[in-house]
Amino acid sequence: MPILTAPHRPRRTTALLTAVLAATVAAGCGSPDNPPTAAANPPSSPSVSASAAAGVLTVRDPWVKAADEGMTAAFGTLVNDGEADVTITGAATDVSPMELHEMTMKDGKMVMQAKQGGIVVRAKSSHVLEPGGEHLMLMNLRQPVKAGDELSVTLTFADGRTQSFTAVAKPFTGAQESYAPGHGATPTAGMSGAPRPATSPAS
Repeated sequence: MPILTAPHRPRRTTALLTAVLAATVAAGCGSPDNPPTAAANPPSSPSVSASAAAGVLTVRDPWVKAADEGMTAAFGTLVNDGEADVTITGAATDVSPMELHEMTMKDGKMVMQAKQGGIVVRAKSSHVLEPGGEHLMLMNLRQPVKAGDELSVTLTFADGRTQSFTAVAKPFTGAQESYAPGHGATPTAGMSGAPRPATSPAS
């Protein structure tokens, strides 16, 4: 009576299965010296803005008053999401020299003057730059700033960091202000300084 035996599996098939299993295990695990590329270099999140990544400020609704000559100013809301106060010590743009300004009472009227010590934005808070309050002053314009123009403004902070933002020029009519003498600029009529714009600058 013949003896039944299990069919013999060719050695080549066994070797092929072994290679496939080894490749699968290698693909699923990375050694400490050679970690998987995707895990070692995760893509950066597009939702993180440059300002947030730098840990400086967020500038909301920045705008600048349109003007043909003389002086004008940039405004907006500065937001500090960090754990420490931030101090702005300077500002710069291509169309004119700039100063940090505040409003103060002089001889019975409100005048502008340089903000000594810089503009401080407290931790976890916001600070509004607005007509009639603190603002970024553009001194002695080299060219007209027309409604719709976009100006690049660079802020300098007390710790040496810098941050740039774009402010859109908008028409604005307000009360006339005077520039306090002794700060290196010639007073120029036409700088609007009412506490609030007649129309929203964001419109």
